[in-house]
Amino acid sequence: MHAPLPTGDAPLRRLLLLLVLFGAVGLVAELLLLEHWDDPWQWTPLVLLGLVLALGGLLARRPTRGLLRAFRALMGACLIAGVLGVYLHYRGNVEFELEREPTLAGVALLWEAVRGATPALAPGALAQLGLLGLLYAHRHPLLTDPPRDPSLDHAGESA
Repeated sequence: MHAPLPTGDAPLRRLLLLLVLFGAVGLVAELLLLEHWDDPWQWTPLVLLGLVLALGGLLARRPTRGLLRAFRALMGACLIAGVLGVYLHYRGNVEFELEREPTLAGVALLWEAVRGATPALAPGALAQLGLLGLLYAHRHPLLTDPPRDPSLDHAGESA
């Protein structure tokens, strides 16, 4: 078992959460400016980021064990969606480059696909945001301390 981090980590946790929220606002703005909503797959990061802003705002205001668990799951989803997004962007660029120049292969194809019209590595920012959020929730005191049962507060007292 790992010992919980000292309670003095609260300022660092708050900073991590603020960085997640700041990053989410920036990514939402970028996706909206790029009109990143042509097909259902493109809605995925917008929906996830909207949830990040909502849950992150609630956590900043009043963290609870349930919110932290939901936030941790959401950050895992952001990580997965970011990795999947890199793959989808890369695959789309490969298809485009092969239509344009069917003889491309190997490193030349890889290079053109990574530099293609769709920014192949951009979804990595969503994955990075997920990792940052997971770091915020890692060994959080609300998740590591045993829950307190209020009904036990008066146990043993006679009426």
